[in-house]
Amino acid sequence: MTFSAKNLPTIRRRRTMSLHLVPTLGVLLLGVGAMTTQSAAAQDDAYPEEPVELIVPWSPGGGSDTLMRIVANHVEEHLGEPMPVINMPGVSGTTGLKTLAEREPDGYTMGQVHEGLLVAHHTQLTPINWDDFTPVAAITSSPQYLTVNADSPWHSFEEFVDHARQNPGEIRFGVTLGGMPHLHAAMMEDAEDISFRYVGFEGTGARIRALVGGHIDAAMGDISSSGEFVKNGDLRFLAVGSDERMEETPDVPTFAELGYDNLSLNIVRGIVAPEGTPEAQVQTLATALEQTSQEEEFAEAVHNAGASVHFQGPEAFADYLERTNAIVERLAGKLAK
Repeated sequence: MTFSAKNLPTIRRRRTMSLHLVPTLGVLLLGVGAMTTQSAAAQDDAYPEEPVELIVPWSPGGGSDTLMRIVANHVEEHLGEPMPVINMPGVSGTTGLKTLAEREPDGYTMGQVHEGLLVAHHTQLTPINWDDFTPVAAITSSPQYLTVNADSPWHSFEEFVDHARQNPGEIRFGVTLGGMPHLHAAMMEDAEDISFRYVGFEGTGARIRALVGGHIDAAMGDISSSGEFVKNGDLRFLAVGSDERMEETPDVPTFAELGYDNLSLNIVRGIVAPEGTPEAQVQTLATALEQTSQEEEFAEAVHNAGASVHFQGPEAFADYLERTNAIVERLAGKLAK
């Protein structure tokens, strides 16, 4: 049996069979069934027997790449096999996921997703959506910062908004077109009735480098991609999308405390498998990731990368993706411009 987002309501359904057979044949069939069950259990116990690849559909150096490499480095102890990271960037993070969807559901290829896939789907960049995969687990959550070049005239979100209101379409805002940074920027536009000029980049690393170089005026960043640049005086954080101020940036206000309750800007990163991956293998992977999430060293590494540990098992992660999908579907029209 397989575990899939599309069969969640029936995951525990079992078909029964009424046998009207002679006793001798019934005993024989029961014996064969027991042997088959034991064989399947032995196969499950053996999994995995080789490395489990993790496709990260973004370029090296960005938040997804950094965090998934931390996951891969720590999960091996609990999984029993390495989890090599394979970067496959392109088309707003959908090229690698298209490849994942075409892989055999044998438990030896996983992929990283976040809410950006939902945005890409509802802006028609890809026909693939979250329910074309089998959710395995959510593992981290990263608050997003409105980030500007340190040479810019803006030292607060209020100053940034005032400039945008007085100069519609002037601010060059770097985003992954059809991705979560695009949606987050559009949410700011909607909140204050302002407009930006969007410049597209593949991945966080590329747009943050462009921001440091002065090629754009603003971008959504996080600690892992932008924190060192802020410390070095190259960039400036104006506001953060977390519920409370972050320990690493105590002087940066949250959007909520600035009066924007609807600007909760976070990225939850998780792992999915090709649709049809056996339930036993999904549970083995989820268990290994849950054990990883409980390690102090892992939590510290994730924290140092500007994120927090946020574990959800297969069903809880599927529920989160389903709820978020409804929100993105409602707001996606703002990105079609």
